[in-house]
Amino acid sequence: MKSKPWSKLQKQIYNLISSEIDFQLHCSAYPMRSMWHGSTDLPRYWITLGKSILWDYPKDFAVKGGSTVQNQGYPYCNDASEISELLREYVDTPKDEVLSRTFANDKWGLVDILRVADRRIGKRQLMEMQKVTKNQAVLRIISARLKQLEC
Repeated sequence: MKSKPWSKLQKQIYNLISSEIDFQLHCSAYPMRSMWHGSTDLPRYWITLGKSILWDYPKDFAVKGGSTVQNQGYPYCNDASEISELLREYVDTPKDEVLSRTFANDKWGLVDILRVADRRIGKRQLMEMQKVTKNQAVLRIISARLKQLEC
């Protein structure tokens, strides 16, 4: 049976993520049926560390009325393909460029989360990142990684 494109991308991401932390990246599409608005799928991406959700699209990016900060036409217009493209760009980035590369299309703060979960990033780099970030998701992942690196 042929793998779905998301599962292939997810596997490639997991190959980069530190296996010592309980980090998971999920993608799902929930069917929406409406007599008045037709039907579409509601895309959702979310990242967990253990049982805690650290990052959640579209929930974390919602504004009044249920639309998203980046795209006011959700769910009919959404950022799902752009998020997948950003994930692909991150996976394809060579190791020596992971920290220095600017990911111009990261409207969601996703790359910083991936960087600190990335097994190619060492303790010294994590400690430097810990000093400059205020992002709570990033700080929680750094804390989990540093705890595991101490063992």
